[in-house]
Amino acid sequence: MRWRGGTSAAAMAAVLARGLARGWAARGALRAGQRCVAVPGGPDGEVGEARRAAAAGEESGGQPTIFSKIIARSVPATILYEDDKCLVFRDVAPQAPVHFLVIPKRPIPRISHVGPQDTELLGHLLVVAARTAQAEGLADGYRLVINDGKHGAQSVYHLHLHVLGGRQLGWPPG
Repeated sequence: MRWRGGTSAAAMAAVLARGLARGWAARGALRAGQRCVAVPGGPDGEVGEARRAAAAGEESGGQPTIFSKIIARSVPATILYEDDKCLVFRDVAPQAPVHFLVIPKRPIPRISHVGPQDTELLGHLLVVAARTAQAEGLADGYRLVINDGKHGAQSVYHLHLHVLGGRQLGWPPG
């Protein structure tokens, strides 16, 4: 497999590993006693945010989102990986010891808005999620989550994959 600029997958994995190693070193003390934040699902939590976003018409995709601002570097984020198609960064309110987001650089408001032309991009997002999960040490497994619309508790209308792991996750999720 070749990455942007003809870079081999092995070379890209090495770059990713070096970047992640720097991130691990930077958060070294956090790893041992890392804390996860449980966000309530009620009207004041993520569900409430999703309702507010839908009521504000954000699902139409017309306004810049927090994610487009992270892509533009006008809002800071702990970036784990980037290529010409996507960006991976840590969630600011982690729900597991490891919680990061994979987003396409091209804004797609919802997973329900994708079409056949998005097949390659969606596959790429999944491959990047899997490789980043491996680099983050999630060999025992992890969960991928895509929220869609108000009833799916989507609070940011820019397609994003949550990757959660580092502990036993419960089922059913919600």
